[in-house]
Amino acid sequence: MVVPPCPKERLRAAEEVVAQLRGELGSMGVTLPSLSVDLVSLTSESGAYPLVDLGRCNLDTALRLAAVLHGARG
Repeated sequence: MVVPPCPKERLRAAEEVVAQLRGELGSMGVTLPSLSVDLVSLTSESGAYPLVDLGRCNLDTALRLAAVLHGARG
């Protein structure tokens, strides 16, 4: 994946990934309430993509996420 040079483009790309991740997790019954783009990482001089902050979740959500990952592993 090529990193867009402009901060606005990097932010847009990261927001698209967050939306896709939120949708895919939601379709599996997993909601990460704090899922977002880490805006501080967007200010990096390196021009890299910003980080995606998965945030914190409660035990029930963590167990559902673990079950989804286990199921995906086959």
